Amino acid sequence: MTTAYDVPADVLIEKLSAYMKENVKEVQPPEWAGYVKTGSHNERVPQNQDWWHTRAASLLRKLYMNGPVGVSRLRKEYGGRKRVGMRPAHFAKAGGNIIRTILQQLEQAGLAQKDSNDGRVTSRKGRSLLDAMSTQIKRDLDRERPELKDY
Repeated sequence: MTTAYDVPADVLIEKLSAYMKENVKEVQPPEWAGYVKTGSHNERVPQNQDWWHTRAASLLRKLYMNGPVGVSRLRKEYGGRKRVGMRPAHFAKAGGNIIRTILQQLEQAGLAQKDSNDGRVTSRKGRSLLDAMSTQIKRDLDRERPELKDY
């Protein structure tokens, strides 16, 4: 059985993002999503119009791979280099409200669930969705790109 560990992350996130946009009505960007940066380390808002669904797909994959995971650890994973003028750059965490809101939406959709005091994990429905997507991607990659057969 093919799992999310067996396919390239970028391909999985792209396909999962498109699926969520079409089929998962609970995961929708709020009104303020077009005006916010994803963290204090970014200088501008995301240029991709569908960044909310891409982040939701990425979060679901991270829950699958690393779960149980809390918002604080996810903020660290999505953080980055913050420029501070003439001084040397330092690491800054990503914004927590975006991550928290997406996790709540994934819970409402039944794709994630809270674990006892440890954070959130992928639910049974979420795991089956990721496994089905991975199987489909693996089949497509074997046909289209034989050089990735050993991936």
